[in-house]
Order: sequence, then structure tokens, then C-alpha cells
Amino acid sequence: MAMSLRSRIVLISSLAVTGVTAAGETIQRVVGEIERVSRIVAEIEVSMEEQSVGITQIDRSVAEMDRATQQNAALVEQSAAASAQLNDQAQHLAELVGGFKLTGNAA
Repeated sequence: MAMSLRSRIVLISSLAVTGVTAAGETIQRVVGEIERVSRIVAEIEVSMEEQSVGITQIDRSVAEMDRATQQNAALVEQSAAASAQLNDQAQHLAELVGGFKLTGNAA
């Protein structure tokens, strides 16, 4: 049995409306997911900025520790040199004092 032209038009229109409605709902879900992903990306960006600040602070601290270590090494070298010089002077002084002879009793 053949459908009337009017029945076919009503059926096709109904199917078209159902398709458009389904497409609209799908688009709304897609937009919602895009918004959710955008929020996640924004949170990741904030975290990356915080990490960058932390890494910069760590880098500065390490550089400061390196400078302090180098200064300490220089001070150790200076102390060793001064110690060696004092040792030499003490030996020289001992030689000079050794040349004196004490006689008699000191009372």
C-alpha cells in the first residue's frame, strides 16, 4: 500500500526533527566536554606556573650554596696557608730561642 504524499512528508519531517534534536543534544554534550577540558588545561597551567616559580627558587638556592661552598674552599686554602706560615715562623723562633743559653738559677 502506498503512503500518501502527505504521510510521507509528515514522516520525513518527524524524522528530521528527531535527527536535529539528537544532533543538538550531541553538540551540547560536546560543548560541555570542551568546557571541562578547558578547565583542566587551565588548572594544569596554574600548576606549571607554580612549579616554574619553585624551580626558579631552587635554582637560586643552589647557586647561593655553590657560592658559599666556593668561599668556604677559598677560606680553607687561606687557613692552610696561614697555618703553614705560622708553623715556619714557630720553627724559626724555636731556632732563635735555642741559641740562648741560660746560666745560673733563676729564683
